[in-house]
Amino acid sequence: MHLTTLGRCRKLFPVLGAFALALTLPHRAAADKLDLERITPVPSNESIPVADFFRLPLMSSPTLNLSGTHIAALVSGGEDRTNLMVYELKTKKIETIGLRGDTDIYTVSWLNADRLVFGISIQKRSPFSLCAAEVGKLNYSYPLLQNVGSTLIAVPPKDRLHPLFNLMPNTGNTGKYAEAVTVDAKLSSGGFLDFTGMETMLSGADLDKVTKSNQHHILIRHPILETPDGLNLYYLADKEGRLAFGITSTKGVSTLHQLAGEKWVRCPEDLDEIKVIGSGEKPGEIVVLGARQGGKPRPLQFMNAADGTPGEVLVQDPAYDADGRLYRDPVSQDIVGVYYDRVGPEVVWFSEAYRNLQKVVDRQFPGLMVRIINTDETGKMVLLRTFSDRQPETYHWVDLENHTAGLIQNSRPWIDPHRMQPMSTIKFKTRDGRRLDAYVTLPAGASKQNPSPLVVLPPTTFGERNTWGFNAEVQFLASRGYTVLQPNCRGSSGYHWMFPVADEWAFRKMSDDVTDATKALLESGFVDRNRVAILGTGFGGYLALSGAAYDPTLYRCVVAISPMTLDWEKMIEECKYAQFSSTQYDLFLRKLGDPKKEPEKFDAIAPLRHAGQIQAAVLIANGEKDSSYVISESKELAAIVRRNHVPAETISFLNEAGGIHHLDHKVELYSRIEAFLAENLKPAGRASAPAGTP
Repeated sequence: MHLTTLGRCRKLFPVLGAFALALTLPHRAAADKLDLERITPVPSNESIPVADFFRLPLMSSPTLNLSGTHIAALVSGGEDRTNLMVYELKTKKIETIGLRGDTDIYTVSWLNADRLVFGISIQKRSPFSLCAAEVGKLNYSYPLLQNVGSTLIAVPPKDRLHPLFNLMPNTGNTGKYAEAVTVDAKLSSGGFLDFTGMETMLSGADLDKVTKSNQHHILIRHPILETPDGLNLYYLADKEGRLAFGITSTKGVSTLHQLAGEKWVRCPEDLDEIKVIGSGEKPGEIVVLGARQGGKPRPLQFMNAADGTPGEVLVQDPAYDADGRLYRDPVSQDIVGVYYDRVGPEVVWFSEAYRNLQKVVDRQFPGLMVRIINTDETGKMVLLRTFSDRQPETYHWVDLENHTAGLIQNSRPWIDPHRMQPMSTIKFKTRDGRRLDAYVTLPAGASKQNPSPLVVLPPTTFGERNTWGFNAEVQFLASRGYTVLQPNCRGSSGYHWMFPVADEWAFRKMSDDVTDATKALLESGFVDRNRVAILGTGFGGYLALSGAAYDPTLYRCVVAISPMTLDWEKMIEECKYAQFSSTQYDLFLRKLGDPKKEPEKFDAIAPLRHAGQIQAAVLIANGEKDSSYVISESKELAAIVRRNHVPAETISFLNEAGGIHHLDHKVELYSRIEAFLAENLKPAGRASAPAGTP
């Protein structure tokens, strides 16, 4: 495989003074069939193709350089792959580089006004290389770190060409522990970057060559946070971009450490009680999601790391834990705001200047959520992201000094917002009396007089929440005539204050929460209580199969995509083999308990053991590279269901793990899901239901 300069753009035209972009790239046969070159919506009298919902956005992750002259972003066009683009605002000049084979440029960050770093991944999951590039010379990009998973920790504001990176443990370039290294990004190989053979694991002489190349750019190897009986997890820098903190895990217990000179010192904070969000404003200070406060939402606040003394509260929301992402001013590095989720996305600014800026940009885009991505060093040029429940992300620039603004790119111009459906919010009561959020999207024409079939989408990731905004999977299902319910559950971010600590791992109660939300919506009269499905990916796949097993008459069919597990005892047994390179085994034992000592508990949270109760038709999709025990569990559950004369099938996709990520696979999967739902949710007495007309 080869990193190559994309010499020109196939489509380049002004849109409100800016541009829309499709790149010239070689096409796979599947991509040709999927018509990825079309960037306009299909006619309103045509059904929206499956691919339109799931294809990569034309643009993502844009970022403005400090001088406000250039925007770097990830782009795609006519290909199921992301590449790097640099756009000069004044001249509208575009410079691009891309990759061949099953690779993506997955992240980009500016170092200074004319130099940036970007990461390369393989098969949409494996970080491989981190590279540096200079504006105007992208074809002379060069690798900083190869054959080692690396993430950017910080760019020191006073020494921006010496960024700080985290290196994953147990690679050809690191030992047992993750490392923090300062890299010299001023160096240049002076030649064209060639990654031929990237998709194969390097070994022997090749690996030695790559390791020496890495050493060429590593300026400082910082003190390693050694944890003889555990693992170090990640590092944090202070406001000045200097290595300051590290977090480790031993026997499932996470611990904060502070770097004092050349030594790591253990801090007293209980990380079961608080959550470290980032570094603070002063040396030795952190920002945390504070401890539970007797029935009050948890605050976002400063804390002294050395002794655990709480400091100033930044946000105390009346109804939600302020569990969010900090926004730092690009010049001062002061914490000036935080993004987090309430019933919808929320932003709180601590700076009067940013509060005023938010008011200005909100007025420019009525009816849309407006988020400040970043600004230049003067604060006069601003990069924005706008979106809604019906409008995919769109990127804009605003010049506050000259009172001008323009569109950069609609990320999904082939989506017509007028054909998308609005997302509403409801509150539902759990069986222990708490009130949680759920999101409801009705298809066109649904009413109490014309109730629609329902598809329930539980949260995909353990510990995270469903929230309001444009969701491609939701809109796909709504376009096919289904009401979509996205319930949250205990353990989802924002709700920890409502429940005891033990409920953060109470999987059976989480399944009950999803059931309670479903039954609450059924009482509304807008959906047909006899035509209900549940569909989930990852942790949501586990919850979907749990719901079908524990409430066998509620759902007519169930879809699980790469379910996290179907039997937690088996998962713990498998994790034991990786206990010296992963935290999962000790964490599960500590949080869930020992299966040998609590067999009844583990029986109650294993849908595989209750598969004989499932009455719903089952479809399970796995990636070929999912954990072997999960694939085995999926086949075992399907076999048990079939023995009871209930339809059940499993399907597998090559080169996939932890979900289905390649577009051709997604289109195949969701086309099968469309037909599966149509068949199993057809009205009573109806002999057949063609796909797309439930």
